Parts: sequence; structure tokens; C-alpha cells
Amino acid sequence: MESSNKYIRFDWAMKRLLRNKADFGVLEGLLTTLLGEKITINRLLESESNQEDEFDKYNRVDMLAEDSKGELILIEVQNNNEYAYFQRMLFGASKLVTEYINRGEGYGNVRKVYSVNIVYFSLGSGKDTVYQGKTEFRGIHNGDILELTPFQKQTFKADTVSQLYPEYYILKVNEFNKVAKSPLEEWIYYLNTGELPDGASAPGLDQVRERLKLDRMTKDELKAYYRHLDNIVILRDNIFTERAEGRAEGRAEGRAEGRAEGRAEGLAEGMAEGEKRKNMENAARMKALGLQTDIIEQVTGLSAEEIANL
Repeated sequence: MESSNKYIRFDWAMKRLLRNKADFGVLEGLLTTLLGEKITINRLLESESNQEDEFDKYNRVDMLAEDSKGELILIEVQNNNEYAYFQRMLFGASKLVTEYINRGEGYGNVRKVYSVNIVYFSLGSGKDTVYQGKTEFRGIHNGDILELTPFQKQTFKADTVSQLYPEYYILKVNEFNKVAKSPLEEWIYYLNTGELPDGASAPGLDQVRERLKLDRMTKDELKAYYRHLDNIVILRDNIFTERAEGRAEGRAEGRAEGRAEGRAEGLAEGMAEGEKRKNMENAARMKALGLQTDIIEQVTGLSAEEIANL
């Protein structure tokens, strides 16, 4: 595989780097590989804010694209477990259906919506790493699938009823742990590890190789990027801790106030310790990449002596 830590994580790239038309090739490559047809993105649209609170801005990122056929594609990355994520997918797609039709327009103008979800946790119970969800109407007596009439096919430019409804894709990237043999597996390997498989040829990965290298970042960008990685790890630890504490709290009434104070103190201490630990890890990575000591000092805040001892 190509050298470790050489490429930028996809969620960070979506948030900071892939919003310019010149970089649409990365997103187009992923969508083309996933949907099985050539996707051309015309523009990015405003989507639900991913700044709901201090933690959520690290936990998730979303991007809304409009393709050359006027279809809407919502791409969302979720870093930590959310038990109601299936409902969140439904809400996001439904919101787009209603937002992107003008009042008074006929229902024939409802836009096709694709919901692409890249999740870094185990969502549901299943053995695959990629799932597709679509709407079909099946007869309860004969088992046949309800089809469009020839007139509807011509009018709506669709072959099946399911093509008129939102379509969902779930990529459970953390559960991919084998050698990438197909274009989609190459993409999942990159999404999971931040590395590219040797000889990767899936659409869009050439642009990843060219545009999403860590060594293209400025010092400030690199510092912000590693802070983002740190916060994801700290957030995951805090969520696990708070859920464990919440379960204990539910069994012991009357301790809410003390729990809140203890959680706040523990969170502050944990974030400080976690930041120091991650700065050491990041410094080791940057040192392995050949960055100069003074740059590593500026990015991580470590001393030259601490860096030398890594």
C-alpha cells in the first residue's frame, strides 16, 4: 500500500477542500463508482448545518450536490455512533424533497434524492460493508412489483417506480478489512484508512492522489487538520464515558448535579490529556514524513527536546 498518513481524511476534505469546482472530480469519482453511472456535479447547494454544537462539528460533515440531471445528492460522514441514524437519513432525504420544490408546482417536479452515508461505526446488524435502500411496491398476494405505465416512463424519464423515490446508500467503512479488489473496495479502503491501495484505479482516486496530499497543506492547515483528528478521538472517548455515566446515573437518583460537575471536570482533564497524547503521536507522524523540527514545534506546541526524544 502507499505510504501511511500521506492523504487527508475524506471528511476533512469535504469540509475544507472539495467545495471548489476544480475539485469536484473527487466527489464525482466516488459517486460514479457507488451509483454505477457517470455522475457530473454541476454545483454544491446549501445543506443542513453541521455546526449544531461544539462536538457535532467534529462528529459529522455533510455536503449537498446537484448533478447534471438536476438530481440531489446528500453526502454525509458520521464519525460516532448515533442510535437513531436510520431516522436521521429519512429526515434528511425528506427535508430535501420538500425544500427543493416550489409552492404550487406539480408533484411531477419532485427531485430525485440520493442519500450517501459514510459511517465510521457499526450501524445496525449486517455482514456487508455497503448497503442500498430503495422503495418498491410489492403485491401482498402475488408478489409482483408495481411498475410504471409507458406514459409515466416517458414523462418522468424513469424505468421503475423506485427511481422516483429517495435512494439510500450506507458505507460502513470501518468494517472493511480485506484487500481491495474492486473500484468500490478501493474507495472504501481509502475512506477507512486514509491510504490508497497499490495501483488503485477507481474514478476519483487519481484526484485524491494529486490534490489531497498532506504535504500540500500549509502549517496552519496542518495544525487545524491534526486538531480535527484529535477532537474526533476525544469526542469518541467522551461519548463512551458519558453514556456509561448516564447509565449509572439512571440507577442512582438525586446525583444529577454532582454528575454534571464531575463530567465537566473529567471532560476538561480528558481533553487536555488527550490533546497532549495526540500531539505526541502527530509529531511522530510528521517527523516520519521528514518535516523540519521547527515546523513540528509550531504545529504541535511540543518542544524541540520532546520531538527529538520521539
